[in-house]
Amino acid sequence: MKKFPVIIDLETKHTFREFSEHEKLGISVMALYDYGTKEGVVFEEKELSKAFPILENASYVIGYNSNGFDLPVLQAYYPGNILALSTFDLLEDIRLKIGRRLALNDMAAATLGKKKTGHGLMAIDYYKEGKIEELKKYCLDDVLITKELFEYGVKYGEVHFINEIGRNIIRVDWKPYMEGNGNAQTELTLPF
Repeated sequence: MKKFPVIIDLETKHTFREFSEHEKLGISVMALYDYGTKEGVVFEEKELSKAFPILENASYVIGYNSNGFDLPVLQAYYPGNILALSTFDLLEDIRLKIGRRLALNDMAAATLGKKKTGHGLMAIDYYKEGKIEELKKYCLDDVLITKELFEYGVKYGEVHFINEIGRNIIRVDWKPYMEGNGNAQTELTLPF
């Protein structure tokens, strides 16, 4: 069976100023884009178990700072070992290539000519104010901009950033993560 990648992003209820451990941050919403269905979907905290089969059947779970943030936060909800999933973190790849971390907003602006619709602290405010539809839209927008950045890297073999010198190119080899089948073989959750 052909597997397809999934792009993810999640928003938390709390910041690292409130809790230093990922598992205590709590998830308000998680959005994903499934290349298998060509659809974006957003899950509220109470619906997260519906996302697990999608992640388990993905060739790769792809995100921006997903290995460093999203997946460690999601582990608190996931009954299996989240690290058993085949993952690819765009930020991690960029950091390995240039030796520093760059914000998704900066990468999107330099590469795609567009910016994110907000910032993470705004998402926490949405949650605390009960603005769930705005929160869902913001999270899905982050997934879609990550998807566009990933697809640009796949298509052109490069992404861009701007520093004091000007616009710079980062050569990337992201095509295998679009076309590959990953290496996770077993389903880790029960089908309910």
